Amino acid sequence: MTDYGALLRDHVTLRCRSIDRIFLQAYVPKLQTVGLVCTFLRWQRKFKIPSSAAFGKIGEEYVKAVHRFAEAHHIPMVHFKKGQDKEKTARPYLDAAAREGKDRVVLIGIAQEKASVWRSWPRKGQEKARHPHMDWGREMAFINHFYFYLWDAEWGGAFWKTNSYAPYPIWLWLNGHEWAKRQLEKAGIGYEALDNGFRTCRDAVALQKTCERLGPAAVQSFFARWWRRLPSPFTEADREAGYGYQMAFRQFEVSDTCVFDRPAAGRMWFESVIRDHLDVGRPDQIALIFHRRVSCRTPGSFRTRVVTRGVDPTLCCYYKSSRIKQYFKEGRALRTETVICNTDDFDIGRRVCAQNWNALRGVGESANRSLCDAEAADARPAPDVATFCQVTRPSTTEDGLYAAGLRFGEQRVMAILAALVGFCYLIKGFTNRHLVERVSGLLDSSYTCRQATYDLRRLKRKGLITKVARSRRYQLTGLGRRVAVLFTKTYGRVLAPGISALDPGLPEDVAARSGVSSAWRCFERNLDDFIQAQLTAP
Repeated sequence: MTDYGALLRDHVTLRCRSIDRIFLQAYVPKLQTVGLVCTFLRWQRKFKIPSSAAFGKIGEEYVKAVHRFAEAHHIPMVHFKKGQDKEKTARPYLDAAAREGKDRVVLIGIAQEKASVWRSWPRKGQEKARHPHMDWGREMAFINHFYFYLWDAEWGGAFWKTNSYAPYPIWLWLNGHEWAKRQLEKAGIGYEALDNGFRTCRDAVALQKTCERLGPAAVQSFFARWWRRLPSPFTEADREAGYGYQMAFRQFEVSDTCVFDRPAAGRMWFESVIRDHLDVGRPDQIALIFHRRVSCRTPGSFRTRVVTRGVDPTLCCYYKSSRIKQYFKEGRALRTETVICNTDDFDIGRRVCAQNWNALRGVGESANRSLCDAEAADARPAPDVATFCQVTRPSTTEDGLYAAGLRFGEQRVMAILAALVGFCYLIKGFTNRHLVERVSGLLDSSYTCRQATYDLRRLKRKGLITKVARSRRYQLTGLGRRVAVLFTKTYGRVLAPGISALDPGLPEDVAARSGVSSAWRCFERNLDDFIQAQLTAP
């Protein structure tokens, strides 16, 4: 069968690395503390008593402004029901606006959702006072949110979500692939869409350069353009006084798409990957390809799931609040997506700026590449005969040190290599204690630290592992991973099942269902007949 690398090398017609979905939150820095809130109400808006009631009056005026805006521009308003697919409801309106090609709000949706809002209450003991002192705090409440579905000449379809309660947050949803499509259209470069991606492009190099050009300036330009056009709880005087917004990352997706020349090639690649990584690589640890150190104190869950909906499965790898999703898109393309939901997971700031943008993009591209490289490494051609002999037989290093052989089929050797092939050791490496814990679970007998020290020494002298500088950790080398995968696959998928099929004690009805068992028993009968005939011949 063609290996993964050959499929990606010989059967891919288009590659595209791009920012995909972007979910941002805009906030007003001057409304984030109690003192700043009171300053806004007392000195900017001239309310005698800063309280929730004052914010309520501002909110009422904002709601009226939204309805006036919808009426003036003939924008339909829809009340979303619980569980309703908002994007599906807005899609016909966005498609109609796309055909017109004009910037406009196509739909305003109203949905009751939970949000953090400022609340005030009279201080204890002053409930009946004429001018009580107020205490303030943030509370979670179910309130109406306004979804402004937009068609933008630069970004295509997007939505802008806000509410009428202080501190008046704004959420933005944008799509990097849609931005790239608009730029290609302006440049006159033809393409064929694949949902929110690309199936073909007349100039693949220009496409990739366009995708790499997307940065925070385009996002900030979008926000500034629509902030002036949409209703706002802030007046022009408020804006001049510095009550403006800053943006922060809530979700950032980086995708890598490989379009295959025919669906069969892509399906072969993806289904083979899933089959391999359900028993090789310890899929519950696969998420550690994010190049982050993980210890017993690291919060979050690290796991892999294979979800099958309809025909095509989806491979999901989780690391803390982030994940990688890999799936077969519309029967033509392999899509690998890194979704970063909390920038703190990677020690990156939340504010939307060039430095944080580039850092998040680097994390996403590195994670996508690490996952695909690790998958492809497990399906490369096996080491040559000379390397196999060097590993399985005693040898000496260049320094003249003796290296004991790692005999294929030996229970202890097979348990060691099966333990080391786990993806959990791709990033952080492993120690003597880790090896003891993993191998002990795979062996029927005990396995001690002393035995692990001996095994680590011979693995190192064989060139299968290397010690991490200034630590007690080890890493598998490229050769080591190839040897470990070969031994583990061959032993677990060929030798062990094959020996079971050749067991003479296997019941006849079970053996009849196995072609290997039937053929072996037929061979044994013919061999017995041949030997008997030769021994009894005159």
